[in-house]
Amino acid sequence: MLENRIDDVPLRFSTLLAGTIVGVYLLVIAGATAAITDAAAACSTWPTCRLPTAGSPDLVIAWGHRLLAAIVGLAVLVTAAVGMARVADRRVRAALAFAVVLFAVQVGLGAVVTVSGAAGIAPTVHLGVAMALFTTLILALAWTLETEYGDPTEEPNTGVTTPAEPVEPAADGEQPPTRRDRGPAGEVLATLRAYIRLTKPRLMWLLCLVASAGMALATTGGRTLTVETILATLSGGVLAIGASGTFNHVLERDVDKRMQRTSDRPVVTDRIPIRNAVAFGFLLSALSLAIFATINLLAAALGLSAILFYSVVYTLLLKPNTVQNTVIGGFAGALPALIGWVAVTGTFGVPGLALAGIVFLWTPAHFYNLALAYQDDYARGGFPMMPVVRGETVTRKHILLYLGATLLAASGLATLANLGVLYGATVATVGAIFLWAVLVLHRERTTAAAFRAFHASNAFLGALLVAVVIDAMAV
Repeated sequence: MLENRIDDVPLRFSTLLAGTIVGVYLLVIAGATAAITDAAAACSTWPTCRLPTAGSPDLVIAWGHRLLAAIVGLAVLVTAAVGMARVADRRVRAALAFAVVLFAVQVGLGAVVTVSGAAGIAPTVHLGVAMALFTTLILALAWTLETEYGDPTEEPNTGVTTPAEPVEPAADGEQPPTRRDRGPAGEVLATLRAYIRLTKPRLMWLLCLVASAGMALATTGGRTLTVETILATLSGGVLAIGASGTFNHVLERDVDKRMQRTSDRPVVTDRIPIRNAVAFGFLLSALSLAIFATINLLAAALGLSAILFYSVVYTLLLKPNTVQNTVIGGFAGALPALIGWVAVTGTFGVPGLALAGIVFLWTPAHFYNLALAYQDDYARGGFPMMPVVRGETVTRKHILLYLGATLLAASGLATLANLGVLYGATVATVGAIFLWAVLVLHRERTTAAAFRAFHASNAFLGALLVAVVIDAMAV
């Protein structure tokens, strides 16, 4: 990673711009949250209305929304003025100027929405302009960080990476315990741990949470969610994830030998013979599909699609051949959202697709941090990951851009699924934390910063999904 070489002035501007983005997003998520939108309609005059009382909570929310809009508007103006004075990049200056215009339009539309009583398409256009303003500021921040923190000497490498030699085995004194050293009971436990490792258990909690959020969203239409459906969906999902992970271990065993962090995997070290691992993968697949079939055939078909996509499409076709492997591969992580929705409804629905879209867009913002941390290892394996092929500067910019897209998709879900204040407040809070971690990643450009952003991305999606479950079912 590069060392920080930036003075304090651009640091202050990037912080100011990031803070303004958080403020704008608060307006976006507030406009997308039905409870806040309905409360704001209680104030039917503009620019002010009657003072709130203890018996009028809607007026309190309406006044809060207008005060927030005024503060954010001032922040946009100040940010634009500071940027025009200190930033030379024409793209940033143009984006800031356009942001000022968009906010002026936003104020006018807000007046129309207030006076008209939120009739017609004005509220939708009002929210759309807010999203456009957020997007414009995200682009301004991405270009600012690219200019100030990017490495101008980086050149794209469009060639095929050259695989390294296999990692050398440990010295004789460092070999793992043999069967004789462990004893029969220790050997059984070691083998059991190896089979568990094949299933990639670290992925299971988040993907099960994705499926749970899909099921919870499906109940917002008055549908019933039974304990049997929950257990079948989650157990079938765990088995499908385990099958996909097992096949991935088998198919990547030769590449895993060349990478430090995967050279001790069970198939690589022959702890588990290939034929046993393959049989284990097929057994998990069969059990998964059998359980999904007890729910409905569409859930079983999606489960099979998830296994095949991760095991074959991603592992064999995307990951070793294209720099967009992470982006397209996000489809595998998005499928549990559809499985959860379909398990309850038996068909596809817009809210379920929207949740899947959030996970799809989140995946690059999440995984590119890990790719930065392990870029040398991926280069040894011959994988064309974004930082290996395009460099760190481009990768960091894409993390920010995909984070912005994820936040917009999250606000869209609030509108489509009629989610409330709990969801909106959660997404805004953890989104701000994730954004700050990405900002620090640009400034520090260290492996530690990449891991912090990686963990922030996990926390973001986990909190969002929990908020969906609670808001959809308990609030």
